[in-house]
Amino acid sequence: MKTNRFTSVAVMCVTVILLLSGPVCANAEPQLYRTARRIARTEIWNDINSGRAGSATVAILDGGEVVYAEGFAMANREDSVPVDPTTVFNIGSVSKVYTATAVMLLVDEGKIDLDAPAAWYLPEFVMADPRYLDITVRMLLNHSSGLPGSIAAGNFGFQYNTAMHEETLAVLSRTRLKHDPGAAAVYCNDGFTLAEMIVERVSGQKYMDFLASRIFEPLALGSTGASVGDRTARDAAAGVVAAYYRPATGQKEPLEAISFLGSGGLSATAVDIARFADSFSGAGTHILSEPALREMRTIQPSLSAGKLRNPEIAYGLGWDMTCVPEYQEQGIRVLGKSGGTGNYNSMVYTAPDERISVAVIETGPGGRSVKIALSILHAVLVEKGLVKEKAVSVSVPPKPEVIPDEYAAYCGYYLLTGGGLANVSLDREANRFRVSSVLGGMEVPSACLYYSEGTFYSDDSRLYFATVDGEQYAVMESSIGFDMIYMHRLPAIEVPCSMEIDMNGKQWLRRNVKPFEGALLADSHLVQSSTIETLPGYVDFFGIKRIESPMYAAMPPGATRDLGDLTLLDEGGETWAQFLDMLYSPADSAAALGIGANVATIGDRGYSEWLRAVHDCVLTLEIPTGGRIIIFASDGSPKYDSSVDEGSVFASEGDFVEIAGMSGDQFTIACEAAHR
Repeated sequence: MKTNRFTSVAVMCVTVILLLSGPVCANAEPQLYRTARRIARTEIWNDINSGRAGSATVAILDGGEVVYAEGFAMANREDSVPVDPTTVFNIGSVSKVYTATAVMLLVDEGKIDLDAPAAWYLPEFVMADPRYLDITVRMLLNHSSGLPGSIAAGNFGFQYNTAMHEETLAVLSRTRLKHDPGAAAVYCNDGFTLAEMIVERVSGQKYMDFLASRIFEPLALGSTGASVGDRTARDAAAGVVAAYYRPATGQKEPLEAISFLGSGGLSATAVDIARFADSFSGAGTHILSEPALREMRTIQPSLSAGKLRNPEIAYGLGWDMTCVPEYQEQGIRVLGKSGGTGNYNSMVYTAPDERISVAVIETGPGGRSVKIALSILHAVLVEKGLVKEKAVSVSVPPKPEVIPDEYAAYCGYYLLTGGGLANVSLDREANRFRVSSVLGGMEVPSACLYYSEGTFYSDDSRLYFATVDGEQYAVMESSIGFDMIYMHRLPAIEVPCSMEIDMNGKQWLRRNVKPFEGALLADSHLVQSSTIETLPGYVDFFGIKRIESPMYAAMPPGATRDLGDLTLLDEGGETWAQFLDMLYSPADSAAALGIGANVATIGDRGYSEWLRAVHDCVLTLEIPTGGRIIIFASDGSPKYDSSVDEGSVFASEGDFVEIAGMSGDQFTIACEAAHR
């Protein structure tokens, strides 16, 4: 708690407020960090006031000491509990650095070899692609494994999924790789889930027990643990956690529980994250050997590294960045890791040689913790005289030039992150490249690019087109000096194949939804497949896929994250679809929602049930404990969710009613015709 600099009785009430929710430092706020504090407060309140974030926390460590920590807005609005530096937030993928540290602790003990196959330590890990045997432990930690990306169904929600490990292994057993192991570095959550399992197998301890005894306790990280929804369910004394409130309605979401602990399932205070980052400093408290620390701080390049204009993002083991070019040029090494979940976003930077760390966490998926944390770090480095202040200059947009004819060869369809599809075309009359997102077979304009000196520009981004090893890419140039592959050109198929049923414009209903699944995955519950006449041989089903047989469409090989393949299944004479860990039945098989009482029971396999309104009606719901009902408009947008909504609800003709629960759960939906 800080010592307040005010002494007069006239400001006593202000002093009380500052003591309860204000910044924490050793003495009155020092001049040295004045600019950093101002940036933190200005930018975080900007995020909160704009609705990008609901609350936040920030911490700066210098020389191992907390020199500034502060909370913003309310952790719990109902009880008017403010965020302070002891408030716990989910930290998402910042958890990956803890996982890599756990692996390296076992490397230090000689129990794991980074360059040994992952399957040596986890023999039940198998895939439908024999190349999986070439995936090493190192590749799991530096995103170069070639695994599809994120097996997420049931693992983002309000309750820990005890079957997460088994379900992940089952999905991988029928999945192929998107590239050769080690060939490219493509951000991948599943690698860290496997690393989590390896830590358990090799250590003989539960993953969280290993972290607690080997990382949290030695580094005095008393506020770090499992995700907020999981830890509060297990421990009533878990402390104050920051809840997430939907910005449009103010509704409080159930506390988020994330089941893939190694990939993104931890929670902490900003102070604890900064203290953990300090353990990578030369003078910090160390739990790893110096060789292990050096390995984690070193860039881990894939075979594709060095083939773009600028360096690609410098993945380490767990770290997103092992350098930031701007600071590296001035002799300052910076490590960084971001995290994002459905309800939280976070960022930590550390300059280990200078022993300076900054952490920012916000509630809400749209916050700017990455940018804010870097601005705070920059201010500290400048104020301490370690780097030069950036020269203030007026940004002058480049002058548009005529697009050279050679760029016409880059027109066509491109794979986006997550399997999305875009069409790039050249508008000669306007002298612009036009980028359209392809959604449900329809093209929606998303960007208009002009050309200048080898680079294409829009209002808020810059990119270039490049051919690497025969593949065509659109590459985004980041503001901190890294290149990131934005789109990967899809090749035309000489002899295209079709699936056994017409997939164009067909709606599908997800059947393996767990009742505690988070709103983040709601857009996966009701999806529409489509085909594109000018792109034969491909099908869009929750992302574009290459049709290889009447029953199977593979993920297109590429350098983008979170892909998956599609398999059609015969389910009692009806064609169902399997995408990664998500199972679908055709929407036209949903039962009609009749006037009067409709009773639905979850069957032995636990599949969610679906009804469809055939009239405008008012629904009164009887939901068993732990059950859930979500109502979707016919276009797939959710309009009612019993996890946050209460009371009766109006359903329009054509709306879908999803009923999720555990086997044997019985739901009653009373339907009364509505007259308008």
